Amino acid sequence: MEDFDDELYQARMLLAANVQRLRQERNFSQEGLAAHAGIHRTFVSHMERGARNLTLDNLTRISLALEVPMYELFMPL
Repeated sequence: MEDFDDELYQARMLLAANVQRLRQERNFSQEGLAAHAGIHRTFVSHMERGARNLTLDNLTRISLALEVPMYELFMPL
């Protein structure tokens, strides 16, 4: 179970780092990304800290706002 929890944590942190990197590459503030994705700014902040477990709907919103395929959010840096 501990290995499973570690994998979940690593996936969440990879997602967080990729969203933050892609957001900054596009010169979006957290508020700007949130507006484009139709989500709340604090949600972006929590996600970028790895503090949120995202739904498929929110992952889709974020990937569309960043104009990347969803799988790119999970690609190793």
